[in-house]
Amino acid sequence: MFLAGDIGGTKTHLGVFSHEQGFRSPLVEAEFASARYPNFESIVREFLRQVHQPVRMAVFGVAGPVVDGRAKITNLPWVMDEKKLGEELNVSSILLINDLEAIACAVPFLGPSDLCVLNKGEARSEGNVAIIAPGTGLGEAFLVWDGSDYLEHASEGGHADFAPNSFLEDELLRYLRKSHDHVSYEMVCSGQGIFNIYRFLRDRRPAEEPSWLSEELAREEDPIPTIVKAAVDSGNPCKLCIESLHVFVSVLGAEAGNMALKILATNGVYIAGGMSRRILPFLEDGRFVASFRKKGRMTGLVSQMPVYVILYPKVALFGVACYAAKYISKR
Repeated sequence: MFLAGDIGGTKTHLGVFSHEQGFRSPLVEAEFASARYPNFESIVREFLRQVHQPVRMAVFGVAGPVVDGRAKITNLPWVMDEKKLGEELNVSSILLINDLEAIACAVPFLGPSDLCVLNKGEARSEGNVAIIAPGTGLGEAFLVWDGSDYLEHASEGGHADFAPNSFLEDELLRYLRKSHDHVSYEMVCSGQGIFNIYRFLRDRRPAEEPSWLSEELAREEDPIPTIVKAAVDSGNPCKLCIESLHVFVSVLGAEAGNMALKILATNGVYIAGGMSRRILPFLEDGRFVASFRKKGRMTGLVSQMPVYVILYPKVALFGVACYAAKYISKR
């Protein structure tokens, strides 16, 4: 048995797996609100006290770059170190990997029921694969075929410079530059990005913010669920929130297309993350695909690349388990 974990800026998902049971069905699992804990070790200790399962090996997917077995979580004040974690948790073998690298490891094992097709395209077997995931931040990773298997690679491409593709996005970039030295895609294509877009549109047309929404946003510690709910609520939709998601989806489509070109993702582009599932109707309305395909002379090329939304809600933890099965025995 081994412990697997998906550690994000918003939540931490832990599970104990065995080879016999398979990697889609943990023996036990639990989720924790990451920001409520001073460090990752306190979450693991609480989990292990609850489950009473002996664990000798652990693999954790973390939202941030992993260098020499050490990681600083991008949207949390946590620093994680493989050696120190092993000593403090009394676990003999610990491996830290990038969380999107873990999701990439799961992609070859996903079936049709796990996916929603946004752009049918024409998949080229053994071609490269791109994975992009808007969440607390913007994660990116990719798969490359080595002749016998897919090799997963992490990326921090979400922190690359944001490039607007419309006059409205030009204004958005100028708006964000007033308060930020560097404007990345993550600042537009993430949870914080949705709020940044919303604030930009609200400040541009302040009279359009409903009073009930102002009051709700003032009460909430995290404004993103409120904005998303107000956009998808057919009974009481908010025009400002709907427009915020339209801008978000267009920028996400453009960045997914950028990544597809950079790694030549002829075997597909996969959109991951819980946010993508929650705003699926907005991803399916045509704006994402139009923005994804809008690549000048390369429009024909990207139009042939399949694009999928991953519907399987536990794909991140599943990916960490797949990675563990693939690599931990080699350590």
